[in-house]
Amino acid sequence: MTDETIPAPPEGFKPSARGPYTTHNGPFFHRSTPEALEHAFFALKRHCNSLGIVHGGMLSTFMDGVLANAVGREAGTASVTVHLSLDFLSMARAGDWVFGDAVVTRQTKDLIFVEGRIRVGTRDVMRASGIFKPVHRRADQPAPGAKPKA
Repeated sequence: MTDETIPAPPEGFKPSARGPYTTHNGPFFHRSTPEALEHAFFALKRHCNSLGIVHGGMLSTFMDGVLANAVGREAGTASVTVHLSLDFLSMARAGDWVFGDAVVTRQTKDLIFVEGRIRVGTRDVMRASGIFKPVHRRADQPAPGAKPKA
C-alpha cells in the first residue's frame, strides 16, 4: 500500500462530489440514511502534520463540510459559514477512517445553527457548532459540477 492508497470505503459509503477546494483535500465519502447523512475520509499521510497526526486544518475543513451538508439537507439550500467553534478532543492518524455527522439544532429567518462531531471508531476526535447563512446562487453562476454553457 502506498501513502496514497485508499481502501474500499466502509459498507454503504460512496464518493462525495464537492467543490474544487474540498475535492483537492479529499477524497470524501458519504452514506445517506433516512435519518442522517454520515461523512467519511480515509486519513492519508498527506493529511498529517509533522507529528504524524491528522492536521487540525484538515479536520476543520472536513467538519465545516459536514456541518454545511447538514444545513443543506435540512434547509434545501447552499449556505456559507458565519461562525465555527471547534473542540479538538482526540487525534486521528494516517490509516484511520474518520467519520462525521451533524444535526441542525435551530433555524431563524436568516441563520441556521448546527452541531456535529468527528470520530474514529467510537472515539470522538472533534465536536463543533456552527452558524450558517443560506445563500442563493446568482442566475449566471452554475451549480457545482454543472457543465458550462457553450
